[in-house]
Amino acid sequence: MREISAKLITSTVRDLCIQAACDLPEDVEALIAAGLEKEESQFGKYSLEKILKNVKLARAEHAPMCQDTGMTVVFVKVGQDALIVDGDLTDAINEGVRQGYEEGYLRKSVVKDPVFDRKNTGDNTPAVIHMEIVPGDKVKIEVLPKGAGSENMGAVKMCKPAEGVNGVKDFIVNSITQAGGNPCPPVIVGVGIGGTMDKCTLLAKKALARKAGEPNPNPVYAEMEAELLERINKLGIGPQGFGGKVTALAVHIETYPTHIAMMPVCVTLNCHAARHKEACL
Repeated sequence: MREISAKLITSTVRDLCIQAACDLPEDVEALIAAGLEKEESQFGKYSLEKILKNVKLARAEHAPMCQDTGMTVVFVKVGQDALIVDGDLTDAINEGVRQGYEEGYLRKSVVKDPVFDRKNTGDNTPAVIHMEIVPGDKVKIEVLPKGAGSENMGAVKMCKPAEGVNGVKDFIVNSITQAGGNPCPPVIVGVGIGGTMDKCTLLAKKALARKAGEPNPNPVYAEMEAELLERINKLGIGPQGFGGKVTALAVHIETYPTHIAMMPVCVTLNCHAARHKEACL
C-alpha cells in the first residue's frame, strides 16, 4: 500500500486550477491555428487571430484566458493500492480548488443552491468530482474548468434504438445548430453514447478531456467523428458565430454498453478555451 498525503492532493489541485485557467493546452492551440489556415470568412479569420493572440497573452502574463473561469470539474482515478493519509480525499480536492481560485485571482462562480438561494459560495466550491477506482498505487487528477456559456448548450436525448446511427448523427448536428454562436465557437464537441442517462453525460464530459483531435480507437467511431466534424463545419456558424467554415475543432465520441430498449446520447461542448490540465501522483 502506497501512502499519498491529502496535502499533496490539495497543492496539486490548486496548481492545476491556475494552470488550466491561464495555459491553453498546445493540442487545442494547434487546432485553432490550423482552423485559421482553413477559414475563408474575413470575420472568422479575424476572430481566430484574436483568439490565438489572447491564448499567447494569457500564457505569457499568467492570466486567465477567459473571464468565466468555470465550475471546476475534477476527474480522479485512485489506484486501489493507494492510501490517502492526513485527510479526506474530497475535502482535499475542494481545498485545492478553494486555494487555486483565491491565489490565482480566478472568478468564483458557484452558487450555494441552484434555485432558492443563489448566493455565491465565495470560493468556487464545491467542485464536481468524479472518482474511479483503478489498478495500481497512483492517483491521477484531471481538472476541467467548465464555463457556463458552453455548458448551457449541452443536450441529452434518449434516442430509440430504431432511430439508428442516422438518428444519433442528426441529433448531434441539430444540437450544434441550436447552440449557434452561444458556446463561443470554434468548439470541441464531446459525445457520450450508451449506458444510462447519467452515464452518457459522464462519457460526453470525459470525451472533452481527450487530446484534441485524437480519433476514437474504434475505426467505426473514428469515421463517425470525422463525418460529424465535416457536417458541423458546413453549418456556416463559424468562429464566434460570425459565419465561416470553422465551427468545431474536433468531435470526440465515447461509448458504453446499454440496455436493449435504450440508446441515450449526450452532447456537451467546450468553447475554444478548452481548458484541462492533469497530474499523476
